[in-house]
Amino acid sequence: MKVRLLLQARTNSSRLPAKVLLPVGGVPLVVLAARRAGNTGHPVTVVTSREPSDDLLCEVLAKWRISFFRGELEDTLKRFVDALEGVSDEYAVVRLTGDNVFPDGAFIDEMLKEFEKREVAYLGCVGGSSGLPYGVSAEITRAGHLREAQNETESPFDREHVTPWIIGKYGGSRFEHYQSLRMEHYRCTVDTLDDYLTVAKLFEGSDKPENMPMGVLLEALKAECTDVAVTAPANRMVLGTAQFGLDYGIANRAGRPQQKLVNDLVRTAIKNGVQHLDTARAYGDSEKVLGKALAEGWSSRTTVITKLSPLDDCPPEAQPEVVEAFVERSVYQSCRLLGVSKLNALMLHRADHLTAWNGGVWHALAQLKKKGVIGELGVSVQSPKEALTALSFDSVSILQIPFNILDYRWDSVIEKILDERKHRCLTIHVRSALLQGLLTTNHLNLWKRAKCPNAGQVLEWLREQANNNCGGDVVELCLRFALSQDWIDGVVLGLDTKEQLLYNLKVMSVEPWSRDQLLKIVEDRPQVPRETLDPATWTKPDA
Repeated sequence: MKVRLLLQARTNSSRLPAKVLLPVGGVPLVVLAARRAGNTGHPVTVVTSREPSDDLLCEVLAKWRISFFRGELEDTLKRFVDALEGVSDEYAVVRLTGDNVFPDGAFIDEMLKEFEKREVAYLGCVGGSSGLPYGVSAEITRAGHLREAQNETESPFDREHVTPWIIGKYGGSRFEHYQSLRMEHYRCTVDTLDDYLTVAKLFEGSDKPENMPMGVLLEALKAECTDVAVTAPANRMVLGTAQFGLDYGIANRAGRPQQKLVNDLVRTAIKNGVQHLDTARAYGDSEKVLGKALAEGWSSRTTVITKLSPLDDCPPEAQPEVVEAFVERSVYQSCRLLGVSKLNALMLHRADHLTAWNGGVWHALAQLKKKGVIGELGVSVQSPKEALTALSFDSVSILQIPFNILDYRWDSVIEKILDERKHRCLTIHVRSALLQGLLTTNHLNLWKRAKCPNAGQVLEWLREQANNNCGGDVVELCLRFALSQDWIDGVVLGLDTKEQLLYNLKVMSVEPWSRDQLLKIVEDRPQVPRETLDPATWTKPDA
C-alpha cells in the first residue's frame, strides 16, 4: 500500500503562539512530530500556510531537512489536496498535527494495517473511544476521497477540519485497539504552557527522542500526571461551583474556598475527565472566580454551563426591547467574567422565563444563539411539571433537574424523558443528589428547618441502605443511586475542599447498581413532604 503522511502545522495558534517551534527533546516540536511519524520509513510532509506568519516555520523545517508544502491558511482541505498533487487517488493519506508528538511510525503502521484489512474509506483514532490520551490521534483516508470532498463541500467546518465530509458520506470507522488502556482522560497534546511543560519533561534526557516507543511514553505520562486519581474518566461528574461564589448548602460550615484552592479544584477535576462545570449569574462571584481558574487555556478543555440572571430587576410590564437588553446584559456579563467570547451553554435559571414577558426572554436567547454568542440552550427546573413544560420547547437541549434518593416525584416523568431522547439530542443533568447536604447530616434541627417531620425514620433508613449496599457510607449511597440511573447524563456535585473532590472522583468510578438493585433500595423508602424536597421552601436560619 502506497502511503503519504501529511502533518498539519502553523505558528499563529492563539493559546500558545508558535508552539510548534518550541524545543522538545532538543528539537523543535514540529520536527520531532515529523521524525516520530516517519520513523518506520513513510514519507512525511508538513503542510502549512503561505502566510508570512509561517515563514519562520518553513525556515526551521528547511534547516532540519523536513519536507513541507505551503498552501491556504483558512482552507485546510484545499491545502491538503494541493499538497497531494501528482499522488494517485489510491494512496492512503495519514493526517497528523504538529502539536502531537506521541504518534510514531509503529502506531501509524498499526492503523494502516487495520485500514487495509477493513477496506474502509476512513479510519480515525480521535477522542475518548480510542482509550488513548488526548493527543494520540491520526486519521487515514484515500487521496481520492480528499479530492472528492474538495469538489463537493463548501462548508467552512468541513474545509477547516478536512475529513467531516468523508465521514458523513462513507462512515467514520474507529481504531480502538487501545480501548483497554482507559487513558482517554490523560492529555499529551501541546495546546497550553502546562501541556508543553509536561510533554517536554517526558522527553528530557533522551538521546533519540524520535525513536522512543509510544508505549514507553504512555507509561511515563501516567507516572508524571500525579493529579490523575481515577482509572477511568469521571465524565459523568459535573462540577458545581455555587460554593465558589457564595455560602451554599444547609450543612456548609467551611465557607467559600480561596482562589488558589479553586484553581486547584477546577484543574484537578478537568485532569480527571470532568467535562462540564456548572455556574450561574446568581451564584455571587462564582463566574468571576471560575473564569480566573480557567485562564491560561483551561477553558478549552471543558464545557461551562452557566445560567441567565433571575431578572428580578426587569419590570413586569417591560417592552420586548427592554427584555432583550436585560437578557443581553446578563449574557455578556457572563462572557466577560468567564473570559470567553461565547458561552458553551446557557440555561434559564427559572423555568417560567420560557414564557415570561410574552416569550421575550426565550426569543432574545434564540437570537443570541443564532448569532453564535450561545452554543446550547437549556432550562434549570424545580419540579416535574416544569420539566414537562421545558420539554415542549424543541430548542431545549439541556435539562437540569433536582433529584435525590428520597425524591419520588420523578418516577412518572422518566418515560417522557426517554421518549424525547428518541427525537432529539437531550442532555439530563441532576443536582441536589445530597439535597444541599441535608442527607449527609444527623442534625435534627437542620431536618426540622427542611420541614421533615419523620427525620428519625429517614435517617434510620439511609443508614440501613448504606450498610446494606456500600459499607455504611451514606454519601456514596446517595451519589451512587443517582449515577446508577441510566437516564441521567451527569450529576452536579458542589465541593469546597480537595478531599471532597478526590472522594467524589472515587465514587464516580464505582460500578453502577442494576435496575433490580435500585428497585430493591426504594421498595421501603420513607415518604417525605414535597417541601422537604424543595430547598426554596425551607425555613431560613434566622426565622
